[in-house]
Amino acid sequence: MIFWIANVAGLAIAYLVGSIPTGYLAGKLLKGIDIREHGSRSTGATNVLRTLGKGPALAVLLVDVLKGVAAIVFIRWLCALPYLTPPAGLEPQSFVPWAVCLAGLAVLLGHGRSIWLNFTGGKSAATGLGVLLAMSWPIGLGAAAVFCVVLVISRIVSLSSMLAALTAIALVCGMQQPLPYRLLVFAGGLYVIARHRANIRRLLAGTEPRFGEVSPGSEAEPQV
Repeated sequence: MIFWIANVAGLAIAYLVGSIPTGYLAGKLLKGIDIREHGSRSTGATNVLRTLGKGPALAVLLVDVLKGVAAIVFIRWLCALPYLTPPAGLEPQSFVPWAVCLAGLAVLLGHGRSIWLNFTGGKSAATGLGVLLAMSWPIGLGAAAVFCVVLVISRIVSLSSMLAALTAIALVCGMQQPLPYRLLVFAGGLYVIARHRANIRRLLAGTEPRFGEVSPGSEAEPQV
């Protein structure tokens, strides 16, 4: 019973870590503003860059990535505690990947549906990158490389994020990874893309703003 209680608590902690509203807190701490009322009205690093400057934007981006890393590192540490022995018949080698899968989904959900922002939030791309880096760094680096290349060429953050998510899915299919990791990348990647629904509509209409631009009537959705 203690084993299952501890793991449920671990998933709750992963969700709460993801829920930390980094961009919102940056606006409040640095300028005493609600960043959702400025620029594109988003809480992501792109709007932080526009509203608060390069330093705060980089800090928000790094913290959002580290949220994903922290959730995976924490759940692996929790599973390794000697007094949390799995029940008979449940091998640690088979359980840990499933725990990582659930913790990854929990931290993504926390970032996208933060309890501190009335269950709204970001699109989980940066936090998803952190999950990938902690889960399997080659996949994380591959997704990050595609994001950077597409951003340099197109200067469109949303397009870069979605192509990075698709890259992660392609890489996890082509590499030897446990089934739970593959499910995590599939579900997480599709979740990130689904969170970009408004951006997809603007991309099809040719009205999606490029990096550093603000489009009139921009929807209040974070970019990362």
